[in-house]
Amino acid sequence: MADAEPPNAIPLIVSAEAGVVAVAKPAGLPTQAPPGIASVESWFRDRVALPGGGYVGVPHRLDRAVSGIILLAATPRAARHLSRQFERRQITKRYLALLACCSVRVPAPGDVWEDHVLKVTDEPRARLAASGEAGAKRALTVVGAVEAIAGDRLLVVLEPATGRMHQLRVQAAARSLPVVGDELYGGPPLERAVGADHRSLPNLHRSQPILLHAWDIVWRDPDTGRPCTARAALPESWPEGIAASVDRLMIPAAIPRG
Repeated sequence: MADAEPPNAIPLIVSAEAGVVAVAKPAGLPTQAPPGIASVESWFRDRVALPGGGYVGVPHRLDRAVSGIILLAATPRAARHLSRQFERRQITKRYLALLACCSVRVPAPGDVWEDHVLKVTDEPRARLAASGEAGAKRALTVVGAVEAIAGDRLLVVLEPATGRMHQLRVQAAARSLPVVGDELYGGPPLERAVGADHRSLPNLHRSQPILLHAWDIVWRDPDTGRPCTARAALPESWPEGIAASVDRLMIPAAIPRG
């Protein structure tokens, strides 16, 4: 299993095999963007892919404000295999989230968050919706390990079984457990979470890091079918000592689906 920590603003290739490239994405950089705007896709195409704009497939995305591991495809065949695995929910993704606990009920390992999520029209955000509401999509997330941090913070492992817009952010906030730094959904500002000497960040800016990190991902090799795992270590924007808390959780290896 590969494990790497991305620099502040530059993606980092964690592994590359059978046309599948695992990349550690820094917070603040979009996965995809219009021409002329920096993104993981443009970085890979310009600096890594073959001359002449070699093939780059993007089978899934991370929010701009979220850091962590993401898969790209360097060949059409790898893109087809990954897309099929995502469609069949055979890929396992786990996130680390630092949550502000404003709830009387603390989440427990094994809890299942089941909701319906709807994108808000003409706005870059989503909300919970009734199951029968037009456009609402089922969102399912399993809570893994949980550890209380100083104050009202919780370090939580979240495993989404679906991939809705801002799914983890919306579901956590709806349970009075907003992600630290995620002011769009009611989370406390990041600078208060990491200390007064941390750089001041503009409120509600889409590039502002939030403490939600795509920690690891498991997929099947397009050639052999064997499980492959890649992991991205926590970035520097997270509070000191959190990495030690992750180690104490002794999180078991992710298990591939399907």
